[in-house]
Amino acid sequence: MITLIGALCYAELGTTYPHAGGEYHFLRKAYGRELGFLFAWGRMTVMQSGSIAAVAFVYGDYASFVVPAGPFGPGIHAALAVIGLSLLQLIGTQEGSRAQLALTSATVLVVLIIAVIGLTTSLPPLSNSPSALPTSIGAPGLAMVFVLLTYGGWSEAAYLSGEVRHAKHDIPRALLLGTMAVTALYLLSNFAYIVAFGLEGLRHSKVIAADLVAMAAGADSATAVAAIICITSLSTLNATILTGARSIYALGRSYPTFAVLGRSAYGGRAPRNAVLLQAGIATVLIAFGALSRDGFQSLIEYTAPVFWAFMLLVGVSLFIFRWKDPHRVRPFRVPLYPVTPLLFCATSGYLLYASLVYTGAGALVGVVILLAGIPIFHLGLRHRPLKRPTRSGGQLP
Repeated sequence: MITLIGALCYAELGTTYPHAGGEYHFLRKAYGRELGFLFAWGRMTVMQSGSIAAVAFVYGDYASFVVPAGPFGPGIHAALAVIGLSLLQLIGTQEGSRAQLALTSATVLVVLIIAVIGLTTSLPPLSNSPSALPTSIGAPGLAMVFVLLTYGGWSEAAYLSGEVRHAKHDIPRALLLGTMAVTALYLLSNFAYIVAFGLEGLRHSKVIAADLVAMAAGADSATAVAAIICITSLSTLNATILTGARSIYALGRSYPTFAVLGRSAYGGRAPRNAVLLQAGIATVLIAFGALSRDGFQSLIEYTAPVFWAFMLLVGVSLFIFRWKDPHRVRPFRVPLYPVTPLLFCATSGYLLYASLVYTGAGALVGVVILLAGIPIFHLGLRHRPLKRPTRSGGQLP
């Protein structure tokens, strides 16, 4: 429900203000250049690069199951995946989109197979030790911070709104149908895991799908399934890389100091320098995660507070646009306004609170790096942008 509400809000924003900068464009128009820059800085250094690194660790865990590479195996596999898929994006968005379609189709097939195995297999729990679950008011929010990563990605469609031919119709359809399809598939697979292992069993496995198949059909089958999951997990990683460089590209197009990031390659199809920088930052974060006790968890903690802070601001921007730009044509309007965006803002605020109070030191590192963008902006970037937005059709400056 939370992801669907968010998708509805983004559908209105993406169709009303289509732009390759996505959320950067929304925030810049609603709050001004300072906050727009801070978002682009945070996305470049924390949110998107951190998400890429976290998703790469999921791939790395399964890849290490198939091809062990020592204690740092997950990190090595994760770094190679990020570098390889980033290079694929430089070939062109069409080739990257074709790869994404194939990977997504394989993902759906694997999820359905795993669900069938889980629902038809009864296995003993991996552990009988009692869970130590937090009982504070922030406990549900802390759980949601991690769970919603699985159902995330709906906001990324906003970064393609400036490149999709029929954005007014395709963006809402992609957001809504994609969100519902992903929710249905993951609910089915997680229900299957619970049926097979129980809640305690889930807590003690990093490669739950491989463990499920190993216990049901033997180690050889588990290796084969892990290899398939490696391929399908690249779907999420490829999609994240595909959209991630767009806000960096928009930053380069708006501020002369970062102009090198606004250059494209191969006839303007791919933001070359933005893709390369994103891959470099993600690789550094992968190294950071590899040295921590739990790379995936550390990276989620690193990105969560910054992510939910800007989610809250994007939700509020919908009210700002409705107030300051009331006559603009909106191909899609969020239903049940203002209740729907209010729910989205309230949820984002609660998750921001939980990600700050109930996570580890990684969250503070992410916030500090975000705030480092403030002096950078004021020291050298408060001059005229390369391209000023036009004042036409009642658009905001």
